[in-house]
Amino acid sequence: MLKRFRSFVLLFLFGIIISTGCIARQDNSDIVTVTLSGWSNLQEKQLLQQVLNEFEATHPKIKVKYDAIADQYMDVLKTRLIGDTAADVFYLDAFEAPGMIEPGVLEPLDDYVTPEFDIADFQPSLLAAFQENGKTYGFPKDFSTLVLFYNKQAFAEADLPQPPQTWEQLREYAKKLTVDRNNDGRIDRYGLGIIPELARLYFVIKAFGGELINTLEQATFASPESLRGLQLIIDQYRQERSSAQPSDAGTTSGGEIFGQGKAAMVIEGPWLIPYLDDTFPALEYATAEVPTIAGKKGTMAYTVAYVMNKKSQHKPEAWQLISYLTGKEGMTLWTRTGVALPTRKSVTQKLGYDQKPLYAPFIAGAEYATVWQAGKNLPTIMNNFNNQFISAMLGEQPLKIAMQKAQATANREIELMQ
Repeated sequence: MLKRFRSFVLLFLFGIIISTGCIARQDNSDIVTVTLSGWSNLQEKQLLQQVLNEFEATHPKIKVKYDAIADQYMDVLKTRLIGDTAADVFYLDAFEAPGMIEPGVLEPLDDYVTPEFDIADFQPSLLAAFQENGKTYGFPKDFSTLVLFYNKQAFAEADLPQPPQTWEQLREYAKKLTVDRNNDGRIDRYGLGIIPELARLYFVIKAFGGELINTLEQATFASPESLRGLQLIIDQYRQERSSAQPSDAGTTSGGEIFGQGKAAMVIEGPWLIPYLDDTFPALEYATAEVPTIAGKKGTMAYTVAYVMNKKSQHKPEAWQLISYLTGKEGMTLWTRTGVALPTRKSVTQKLGYDQKPLYAPFIAGAEYATVWQAGKNLPTIMNNFNNQFISAMLGEQPLKIAMQKAQATANREIELMQ
């Protein structure tokens, strides 16, 4: 009798173990893993992981596998898309969006959207960067604009009570702020630090009515209108010698030339604020909107969206991830440090960026900024522009000749790609 009882107990316990294992396996089988690809920036990875942990806590049936692509992000991504191994969700810069929308590798997101998602809350120009033919292919996760950073101590020494309001004033300020302490022709501090790249100068091209591309998406930046804006940069650098590239001052970035006091002003993005606070804590600085050119406000805006792989096997779950990360809760968590700014107006107000003196000029600029995007041929146009513009800055050829060469070469390359 005792043996039978023991056998019964063992069988009963064994049954519980088996049944518990089945339940556990069944629960595990309900969990869907969504892959997410982005770039391999350590600070960004750490912050994003915190946001993903919050997502998983509120979505227990979804796990997120974050894949940080260490180098050549777009090349790796395109290779994976061709080989059907790309992530379910991935970062997409506005710069690259037209070239990714055209071949149809992105899932349109309009049918997933509910009224609660509140599309009207996004800054329209940033959202438009990921829309085409009435369809939305991504929602911008954050953005940056460019503003004028200025050294308050240098301004006080030069008796300049406020930042320049126009580009003419900026050039006059830059002359006063440029210092040659030993009068030996070697400049100790430049008035303005510049990054001579198309990604920073597109709004200058537009200032006098110039355009980067025409309706056929061919380069058209060598027009007289475009040259008027670009000539301002060349003249200040070559004739007035009141501006410098970082390398001219033995530095490697706009943040470094400004932080080291080798330029009294720079035009940079919000990423510079935490860098300066950490690296140059004694520096007294402020920010202002970029001075107007030809009576027009202008700056650049850069934005990145979360998009969905057209061939994702987990589209409902992928959308839940996108909607959380670009929703009000997820975006608040993501943008709270100030490295990048929220694309939702409500989150901007909640975090108070429009009221913070250092950040308010960035927010104001979003209303009139030129988004860094100009069709699928922009990478080709950019490379040719940058090569020839630098040559003109160094005095190797006149600006007009340099831009005509760059435009002609870019258009030949575009024609060959068609």
